[in-house]
Amino acid sequence: MADAWQTYPFEFKGGLISSLSPLQQGTNAPGSARTLKNFEPSVEGGYKRIEGFTKYDSAFVPAYGFPKVHGSGQTGTTLVLGNIFTAPVVGGTLTIAGVAGTYTIASAGVSYDSTNKRVTLTLTASMASSPADLAAVTFTSHAGTVKGVAAWEDEVIAYRSNDLYKSTGSGWVKLNVPSYGTVLVNGGAQTGASLIVDGLTDAPKAGDTFTISGVEKVYTVLSNATVTSGGATLSINPSLASSPADNAAITWLTANYTGGTKLRTEKYRMSSTDKIVGVDGVNYPFIWDDSTFSLINDATTDLAGASFVVSFKNHLFFAKDDQVVFSAPYTDTDFSPATGAGVIVVGGTITGLIVFREALIIFTERTINQITGSAISDFVLQPITRKVGCVASDTIQEVGGDVMFLGPDGLRLLGATDRVGDFNLGLVSKTIQKETTELISSSSSFASVVIKQKSQYRLLGYGASITANSSKGILGTQMAGDNTSSIAWGETTGIKAYVADGYYLNQTEIIVFAHDDGYVYRMESGNSFDGANIVASFATPYVHITDPRVRKTFYKMFLYTNPQGSVTTSVNLKLDFDDFGSIQPETITLSNNTGSVGFYGTSTAKYGTTVYGAKLKKLFQTQVIGSGFSVSLQFVSDSQDPPFSLDAATLEYSSHDRR
Repeated sequence: MADAWQTYPFEFKGGLISSLSPLQQGTNAPGSARTLKNFEPSVEGGYKRIEGFTKYDSAFVPAYGFPKVHGSGQTGTTLVLGNIFTAPVVGGTLTIAGVAGTYTIASAGVSYDSTNKRVTLTLTASMASSPADLAAVTFTSHAGTVKGVAAWEDEVIAYRSNDLYKSTGSGWVKLNVPSYGTVLVNGGAQTGASLIVDGLTDAPKAGDTFTISGVEKVYTVLSNATVTSGGATLSINPSLASSPADNAAITWLTANYTGGTKLRTEKYRMSSTDKIVGVDGVNYPFIWDDSTFSLINDATTDLAGASFVVSFKNHLFFAKDDQVVFSAPYTDTDFSPATGAGVIVVGGTITGLIVFREALIIFTERTINQITGSAISDFVLQPITRKVGCVASDTIQEVGGDVMFLGPDGLRLLGATDRVGDFNLGLVSKTIQKETTELISSSSSFASVVIKQKSQYRLLGYGASITANSSKGILGTQMAGDNTSSIAWGETTGIKAYVADGYYLNQTEIIVFAHDDGYVYRMESGNSFDGANIVASFATPYVHITDPRVRKTFYKMFLYTNPQGSVTTSVNLKLDFDDFGSIQPETITLSNNTGSVGFYGTSTAKYGTTVYGAKLKKLFQTQVIGSGFSVSLQFVSDSQDPPFSLDAATLEYSSHDRR
């Protein structure tokens, strides 16, 4: 005779755990997950299917800037372009303003002149007509990783193929255009490889490109100019195609900004203007104030090649190799020691900077240090630890009043104790050490963001040979309760990110990322991965329900959900660790689509063709048939449905004989 039905409820909480044995996890953490992909532990309870991402701008970030035809009268299959700072890829396609057709670069058809920012292309077909001098050329296929993104004000800044751009969502505009004043030709009848100009407010640099009104071709500055009373003689290539008129206008095209690695930025305000400063490990730092692009090339210090930058105590701090260089207070261009600027040697190559509370935290691969104080008179460098450091620069983030970073053994928190200046270091990824190790070993680079409204940290792995669909990451939600806090983990798949950034604009959190397909994407946007289904899965541990040696027969399941719209998912009851000899129940499809009878208590009324008063109920009940000693619930969603949460489940069962 069968025993009376019993009820076993369990709340979905605790996140992904892979550090426990199956018996321990099923006994001690029945609501945790042994699989949690594209589901996030939610501060509102349960596990929520993550939101999607969409293109921030429908246009890709230009692969080769905005090149121009270099000289009129070109015919056939040979095309010379100027104002191009990266060599195009063989097989790439392009269009030419005023010329019909799309053209392909032939094999061995690229001869790039890096000094003069010029390229000679061999095309697979002859041009339909001769393009005009300075005609715009648009590459319709592209290559090259987006090496930096920054969400700032109402725009996004992107760094690709040695050019900087901004967009508000409707096309990319180049930023690295010199601002040297109203520059004019000084004197007519000039010829040859030099040009006298006036009206300069700053000195042109080697590699800058420009055009001259009334004169053919694109010209490149060959050496840094010396400005006297606003005038200078520029060494240029090519030689002047014709003599420019006196006072002919100079139009600057691109400031030389080449060969950089990953771009890192800092938003700051030292006067009445908000600015952003960026470093890329090669070039001089740039400053952008939403109207003017400029480089920090102060003669008193060499900031070219700085890799990190932060604003701290009204100074800009730049990290280069084993040094931090800081500006004078309340200025971003003065690096004179006499006015309060300076240099501090840390010891060991710096891998990251972050301002935390009242200190500037400085990471190397093996150490962590801090600078306290407020000015050159009292800045003090102190060690925090000589036992561990940060091995991946772009993993450092402030999370819920602490600092998270990737150490050699996993993700760590730098947590302050009650004693000011004293720190405890703790490994927080112990429960997902297997997943963390796999992510580290499979990734050549990382990007990270904090989604503040979710109290969530995301670490996204990148590999050039890894497809977007196969790309993995880790997410951790800081859960609070009973005067304690912990981090519940999950995994992401299908989000490929080389760089990422986040920012608040009018109380709206904007998270952007990019990789090697040329587009910038907005995370936490839409119900798909840019048009592709979001594949999400969640599996509970194998729950033994009080006694792993007693057989149970399962009859009914109640599922508590929180959908944000019409959703469909599937669930499987897996018995006895999916043992080969066990009979497994069939897959159950759950749907709350209008008209469905799956959700308990759903009611709809229709007026005309519009659903009126429809409600998405949260309780689903279904009959299940299965018998075993342990059971796991396995959910799979493969759709473009809105996000939904799985909050808890209740199983009705009867107990039978002991094993």
